Order: sequence, then structure tokens, then C-alpha cells
Amino acid sequence: MKDHVYKVVELVGSSETSIEDAIKTAIARASRTIRNMRWFEVAETRGHIEAGAVAHFQVTLRVGFTIEGEPEA
Repeated sequence: MKDHVYKVVELVGSSETSIEDAIKTAIARASRTIRNMRWFEVAETRGHIEAGAVAHFQVTLRVGFTIEGEPEA
């Protein structure tokens, strides 16, 4: 098994539907430009309230992806 080195980026996703949808939206959008994503963790969860109801959900994610290329010997 190789040693893994990860780069971590922070993403913020939002959705009018659910927290889960906000996570999926953020990861799907990031996957267009970030290769080798391997894991995520939810750092923060918050939302916006309008007229006494939840208007949308927002999550901050930390996403880890592996760095390409072999280490030099």
C-alpha cells in the first residue's frame, strides 16, 4: 500500500431542499475541476430563515483529494 498525501480544500454548498442536497451539490460541482477527491467532513451547518421557515440550508465541507504524481527518490 502506498503512502497517501492529501490536499484539503474548503467548500460551501447550499440547497433549498436539505443538508444532504447541499453536500451533494458542493461535491458534484467541485468534481468538475478537482480530481481524486477521496473524503469529506462537514465542518459547519447553518441555514437561512425567511418568514419563520427554513429558506435554505448551507454546509461548509472540508474535502480531501490525493495529489497526483510519484514522490521523487
